[in-house]
Amino acid sequence: MQTSFIGDVVLTTPLIARLAQDGEVDVVTTPPGATLLASHPAVARLFVYDKRRADRGIAGFLRSAREARGARRAFLCQGSARSGSLAFAAGCRERIGFTTSDGRWTYTERVEYRDDWHHARRLLSLGDLPLAAASSESTDAAIRPRLYPTDDDVRAVDQLLEHRKRPMIALAPGSAWQTKQWPGYGELAALFADRCDIAIAGGPGDLAAAGEIAQRVDREHVIDATGKLSLLGSAELIRRSLVLVSNDSSPQHLASAMGTPTVTIFGPTVPEFGFGPLAPGSRTVGNRSLDCRPCDRHGPRVCPLGHWRCMNEITHDEVAAVVQSVISEETVR
Repeated sequence: MQTSFIGDVVLTTPLIARLAQDGEVDVVTTPPGATLLASHPAVARLFVYDKRRADRGIAGFLRSAREARGARRAFLCQGSARSGSLAFAAGCRERIGFTTSDGRWTYTERVEYRDDWHHARRLLSLGDLPLAAASSESTDAAIRPRLYPTDDDVRAVDQLLEHRKRPMIALAPGSAWQTKQWPGYGELAALFADRCDIAIAGGPGDLAAAGEIAQRVDREHVIDATGKLSLLGSAELIRRSLVLVSNDSSPQHLASAMGTPTVTIFGPTVPEFGFGPLAPGSRTVGNRSLDCRPCDRHGPRVCPLGHWRCMNEITHDEVAAVVQSVISEETVR
C-alpha cells in the first residue's frame, strides 16, 4: 500500500520488483500513482484508492477495502493510520510497517525506520530483504527505482521533440512546497541555451514557472512540456536529457528511475533525509552555511525566519558549474 506522493510511489518500485520474484504483487495507490505503475511488469493488479475525492469518507474507505480483499500480507509503505486500517479492513492477516508510522498500532510486524538510509532502501527493508541490510555500495543497483513508459508515452515525446537536433537539458522548477522552489532556473537556462535545448518538465501547476524560464531563452531553444505529458511521458522526456536540474521533488525520482543524472537543489530540506537522486552521476547542491537548515522534513509553506537564504543564496553560476561537471563526466563515459 503506497498512497503517498508521486516520488514515494517511484521509490517503492524496488520493493515491488523484489517481492514479485516470489509471487504476485497487488498495489493499492492513488490515481497519480496508478498512472505511474500501470505499465510496470512487476505489478499484477492495481487498486486505485482516491482518498481525497471519489473514495473520500467511510463509504469510499469500505468500498476500497472490499476491492482489495484477498491478500494475506500487506506492506504499509505509507504509514498513516488510514492505510493501516484499510489493510486490516481488507482482511490482510499480516500487516508490516515502520516503527515510526502513525498507523503502527494497526501492524502485526514493525520494522525499524533507519534515518541513515535512503528511503528506497528503507522501503526495501519492509520485505525483510537481505539487500536492505547490506552495505551502501552493494545496494546501489538494488534500490534504483524503475519505471516503464508506454508506447503512447514514447510517441508523445517523439512528437514534442520532432526536428530537434541539439542535446537537451531538462529543468523541473516546480514543487508542492513553495520554499523548495529555487528561483534561479531562468538564469541557469540562459547560460546553457547557446548549446543545448532547454526542456521544462512539470504539471499544469508549473506553467507560470515555465513561462519565466522561457522568457530568458530564445523560443526556438525551449521545449515547454509542462502540462503536456503524462507522468510516464515526463519520465521519458527526462530519460532523453543529458541531465535533469530539479528541486527536492518528484521529477528527481523520475530521473532516478530512468537513469538520468540529476542535479538536485536542496533548500529547507537536505539529502540526508533519504530522498536524494539515485541515478549514477547525480549531484546535490545546498547552502551548507546556515544553522537554520534543515527546518522541515518536507519543506514549510513559508520560511520560518523570513529570509529564505537557503535558496536565495544559491547562485545560478554555482549550479551551472555542477551541471557542467555532470555533463562532462557523462561525455567521458
